[in-house]
Amino acid sequence: MENLNEMELQTLRHLIMAHDTVSCKMESYAKEAQSPDVQQYFQKAAQTAKQSKSELMQFLN
Repeated sequence: MENLNEMELQTLRHLIMAHDTVSCKMESYAKEAQSPDVQQYFQKAAQTAKQSKSELMQFLN
């Protein structure tokens, strides 16, 4: 893979941070949820955000 330029690196950094933030928020919302269905929804969203972050991190290797 070719080296990333500065703009691509900054964009990637922002996307990784955004997915990390979403993951943390979704986990927090899941802990607060009263309904098991709502809790499951937020847990799934948190897992999806973690997976996306992990996939984006691969561009840094």
